[in-house]
Amino acid sequence: MKKKRIVSRIDKILDMPQEVVSDIPKVTIVGFEEIWIENYKNILEYEDIFIKINTYIGAINISGFNLKLIHLTEDDVMVKGKIDTIDFESNNIEEEEN
Repeated sequence: MKKKRIVSRIDKILDMPQEVVSDIPKVTIVGFEEIWIENYKNILEYEDIFIKINTYIGAINISGFNLKLIHLTEDDVMVKGKIDTIDFESNNIEEEEN
C-alpha cells in the first residue's frame, strides 16, 4: 500500500498520464473508420461485422462492416473498417455489489 502511494506521488509530480501508469484503456477514434485501443487484455470476439475487446475495466464492442485488426501488440490494437457503433461494458464489481 505504501509503495502504491509513492508511485502515485511520483506520477503526479512528473504529470504522467493516467493510462500510462495504470491499466485504464485509452480509446482514440479517428473518423468513422479507425479506432485505436491502448491497454487492452485480449480479443473476445472477432468477425468482420463485430469485434469485442476486453480491457481491465470492461469490454469494448465495435460494430460495423469490413472490420479488421490492423495493428496488434501486447499493449494496443487498431481496428479499421466502417464503424457504425461503439459501446462499453463496465465490469466494475463495486457497482454490482451496491
